[in-house]
Amino acid sequence: MDYNEVMNFALKKGFYFPSCDIYPDKSAGFWEYGPLGVNFKNNFIELWRRELIRRDEILEIDGSQIMSKSVFEASGHITNFADPIIKCKKCNSTFRVDELIAAKTKINMTENESLQKYDELIKENDIHCPKCENEFLKPSRFNMMFCIGIGPENETAYLRPETCQSIFVDFPRLFKIMRGKLPFGVAQIGKSFRNEIAPRQSILRLREFYQAEIEIFCNPNKLNSLTKSSQISNTIIRIHVDNTTKIMSCKEAVNSKTIPNMFIAYYIGLLTEFYAKTGIDMAKTRFRKLSENEKAFYSESSFDFEVKTTVGWLELVACNYRTNYDLIRHANISKENYSIVDYEDKIIPHVFEISMGVDRSLYSILEHSLKNDIGNKRILLSLKPYLSPIYVGVLSLLKKDGLEEKTNQIYSQIKKNFVASLDHSGTIGRRYRRLDEIGTPFIITIDYQTLKDQTVTIRMRDDMHQIRIKISEVESFLTTNAF
Repeated sequence: MDYNEVMNFALKKGFYFPSCDIYPDKSAGFWEYGPLGVNFKNNFIELWRRELIRRDEILEIDGSQIMSKSVFEASGHITNFADPIIKCKKCNSTFRVDELIAAKTKINMTENESLQKYDELIKENDIHCPKCENEFLKPSRFNMMFCIGIGPENETAYLRPETCQSIFVDFPRLFKIMRGKLPFGVAQIGKSFRNEIAPRQSILRLREFYQAEIEIFCNPNKLNSLTKSSQISNTIIRIHVDNTTKIMSCKEAVNSKTIPNMFIAYYIGLLTEFYAKTGIDMAKTRFRKLSENEKAFYSESSFDFEVKTTVGWLELVACNYRTNYDLIRHANISKENYSIVDYEDKIIPHVFEISMGVDRSLYSILEHSLKNDIGNKRILLSLKPYLSPIYVGVLSLLKKDGLEEKTNQIYSQIKKNFVASLDHSGTIGRRYRRLDEIGTPFIITIDYQTLKDQTVTIRMRDDMHQIRIKISEVESFLTTNAF
């Protein structure tokens, strides 16, 4: 299904919806998760924790969303975290200048080009305001951080534009109290805030969004001596370099210098295995190696994990080798000691970052999983069972002759350990369709035979196959089939 169909589905079912939607002064770029969306998001985060965090004993913190000005002076965000904009002389409308040039000329530019270059292209191509056809002022840069005032003195602070800075600020404390040794991973999941110029396409570009970030602190002298690398050396990855997608193993990518070292390859391999478990079609994914003028100012080597959707390629994860840029900057400004001893080396660690966009990941999973099952005349959300917002439906065949009471009894027991839905209303076929549409993998039906022999029917979502098992075996079945 395409983007509009997915969005209509998500709105109809309450996966997510625009914030403050009842008021005319609502602002773009703010969305809220409904009940099904919250369950879906939480299940995705649990998968992230299981496959990436607990696997390698990575620590998790929960940092403040509001941070001092000094943090972002050190990180470089105050001077570097800005998008190029251009304003109309007459109507004062504001546009992303790189996107405006691309739309008018098909020249794809990065956001890091000089303002002079943007100005030259605007003039050379005679580009005018799309709204009133008048001329533009000179291009400028717009810092995307939300600035706030703290307390009666209105002390300057900022909503964090990324979750990682608290990890860098806290590194000396964390490494000491957790008796750390390299490689040393710290993760954080939470909201970040970016004052996007023109947010659009629902949760694909937000001003308030969820990030799941992992920062792995490492010794730059040992990037090819990671003992765990053998676990993913044969994992097949798709690397997009110089407009060509190459399919190779992680080991082959390192040997061919497509990936600079085995340390980075290990985490790219893990990410590949993680997203394969989300239900995304991995044939429609790639790790795009960023060119020099595309990389963030702090990154030495960057790969964007992208997935192909009906609106084009979406970046889901930014993988950046940040060297020791952040730690040195925080050390210099705070005067804190960031150096550690790793065996014989006294170093300020380097950092490899895995910065995941949760909202975009969830959209991509929905688009790749939502199907129009023509033959069976139903809409089917074919999610992995462990990601489904409702894991099991519990239905009575009819609401009489003791079936409703028996169904309620079974439901009360099941809901203690599983996210379950109880439904007595409507024909059994219609109730099946409702649960298929929201991705429920298993449906238990209580019928007259249940009252005779204490067995129930379990129906599978995707192929609609049914089996009959004892009530006493239901929880074991649901547990076994969760993964």
